[in-house]
Amino acid sequence: MGSRLAVVSGGGTGIGAAIAGSLARDGYDVVVVGRRADVLAAAAERIGIDCGRPGAGTPVAADLTDPEQLDRVLAAVDGRPVDAVVNNAGGYLGGDTDTLTGTAAHWRANLDANVLTAVLLTEALRPALRRPGGRVILVSSIAAQRGGADAYAAAKAALHGWAYTLAAQLGPEQITVNVVSPGYVAETEFFGDRMTPEGYAKRVAETLVKRPGLPDDIAEAVRYLTSPAAGYVTGQVLGVNGGSVLGR
Repeated sequence: MGSRLAVVSGGGTGIGAAIAGSLARDGYDVVVVGRRADVLAAAAERIGIDCGRPGAGTPVAADLTDPEQLDRVLAAVDGRPVDAVVNNAGGYLGGDTDTLTGTAAHWRANLDANVLTAVLLTEALRPALRRPGGRVILVSSIAAQRGGADAYAAAKAALHGWAYTLAAQLGPEQITVNVVSPGYVAETEFFGDRMTPEGYAKRVAETLVKRPGLPDDIAEAVRYLTSPAAGYVTGQVLGVNGGSVLGR
């Protein structure tokens, strides 16, 4: 059992899986949380193999929009201090917005998936955060900074405001709170079958480095923010977007 513990939501695939794997290689035990038990089990097994510590990854299938299911995460933590909470769960949820009823459902679904999941997981684990030295990280999106994605953009932007408040609350306890804001990242499930060759080319062309991001690019940013080197960094939004949105 490692000396440090991290909890990563949306940790079964894509960016979340890369984050969980990176932290495990740094010596963390990692609780990977998501909705699909089979995907999480495979991810946890892969984490153990990759870091050479079978059992380093613990899968927890839970719907983080349901307060009652947070007990599953607490059971996996089992009273240990939590060094890092990485709120990566979320995504763009489409829907019928031709009616007010459909619009309301669309907005609620995106706010639940991207904001409520982070709030409930963080609040459930807040008493367990290591003091001093705990880390809370919220994974946002370039959409929060430049718009263009309707309810999803608004939901991700909400994480920024909440992060500033949380950073002020937890700072005196030497717990940092930061946001990582990715740009376009390939090799994830985010776009599903919606990505076209033209859409891919457009997003790459918007970057200054002329390549897509990869899950490991985001994982490395999270790795920095969870490290002792980032102990004086809190209340910040770290854009990892290849320069497609400049610092602001």
